[in-house]
Amino acid sequence: MWGLDSAKFETVGAIPGGGVSIKPFMSPNQLLILFFFFFFFISASRSILQIPTIPQFPCNSPQYNQYPFCNTSLSIATRAKSLISLLTLQEKIQQLSNNASAIPRLGIPAYEWWSESLHGIATNGPGINFNGTMPSATSFPQVIVTAASFNKTLWSKIGSAIATEARAMYNYGQAGLTFWAPTVNLFRDPRWGRGQESPGEDPMLVSAYAIEYVNSFQSGKWGGEGGDDGFLFGEKRALKGEGDESDDDEGLMLSACCKHLIAYDLEKWKNFSRYSFNAVVIVPILIVVTEQDMQDSYEPPFRACVEQGKASCLMCSYNQVNGVPACLREDLFQKARDKWGFKGYITSDCDAVATIHFYQNYSKSPEDSAADTLKAGMDINCGTSMLRYTQPAIDEGKVREEEIDRALFNLFSVQLRLGLFNGNPRKGRFGKLGPKDVCTSKHKTLALEAARQGIVLLKNDKKFLPLNKNDVSSLAIIGPLANNVSQMGGGYTGTSQ
Repeated sequence: MWGLDSAKFETVGAIPGGGVSIKPFMSPNQLLILFFFFFFFISASRSILQIPTIPQFPCNSPQYNQYPFCNTSLSIATRAKSLISLLTLQEKIQQLSNNASAIPRLGIPAYEWWSESLHGIATNGPGINFNGTMPSATSFPQVIVTAASFNKTLWSKIGSAIATEARAMYNYGQAGLTFWAPTVNLFRDPRWGRGQESPGEDPMLVSAYAIEYVNSFQSGKWGGEGGDDGFLFGEKRALKGEGDESDDDEGLMLSACCKHLIAYDLEKWKNFSRYSFNAVVIVPILIVVTEQDMQDSYEPPFRACVEQGKASCLMCSYNQVNGVPACLREDLFQKARDKWGFKGYITSDCDAVATIHFYQNYSKSPEDSAADTLKAGMDINCGTSMLRYTQPAIDEGKVREEEIDRALFNLFSVQLRLGLFNGNPRKGRFGKLGPKDVCTSKHKTLALEAARQGIVLLKNDKKFLPLNKNDVSSLAIIGPLANNVSQMGGGYTGTSQ
């Protein structure tokens, strides 16, 4: 019981049954002001002291950590199967969206699969939040610039730096663990509009970049030491070692996703859009994307992502290839798993499942789209189509619960490899990462170095440059981005200092 300070109250009269009533000197408005004062004081104190908001995590208490899927001595496969066996059908379906629902009875919180990290932590994905202790992250040059350095060591260090900041933000509840980058589509037509995301037009260069980014991002081993700025750009990479093979159950610092599978390089042009584009050539007759096109151009970057980069995610694209939606390419999904050794999950691009019916009119119903993508080997839908139409598809006999279990096995296996079911992340291997590891001087120096190394010089015919200041008195920078600072970082940019 709290005591009363007589100096702060006044007696206003007797009350029936004995005793007196008391009245505070402070009015309701004054109390409200005092409440807001303490609220903002506490909020400011948390910010100043950088008290972390620990993300919600499974296996959090004795009530829940006794389940087999929390037992770290068991294999990843055993734990994943155990978790699936405990779920109801409706709980299973609720896991098939990027915004996976919580399972309160098992102590499993909701999880957002969609975060972005193309050239730094980006604001695009709902899994990212810059409103916490870390209001910004290091922004590196767009990939088309970085790739022009032709420097594998640089690419690897950038991947590691982004991973360090991503995991630090996760520890403070500001990011997820699954990031949908890099983009490894070939940039062969400037009308695409998103060429800045791609390493370029050459399959060999794009493949090499994919390997370095994915390998360093998922392993997160930061190796830059020495020198004033902490980077020696010629030293051997501090990764697992050349040629090392990853064990299926090996832990991940983060999950990288190679996108967009496959033959994807159009957003909107004339009557075509990315939602209904069919990757064929018309000159002037219909010519299919040949097997040689696939083997020589479109597949190599994705194959390199999987075979050498060990990517734990692939994203299927909106477009069709030779009349078949990319997210229904069972043959390609099976090739990735059986021939390339892919061990991870396959997500759709956002609303790509819906486009199969509503934009492309390929399937007869949205239930068919949900069923057919699951049967083709896709595991999760960015969007709500699977949430809405999977149950009706099951009721109509178009898909079986076993096919959902297969998808969940791939999803939970990746989460388990990330340590999501290992208890408090602040006590784990990467638990010490925090604000001190974001926007560091080393990372800023690395970003500047990447910009310098990626600069491409034009041929200076007739000594056009440098401009003669006596002949040129003024310059005009013209265009919609001339003075738009928020857009100068390019697509998939975060909040930088």
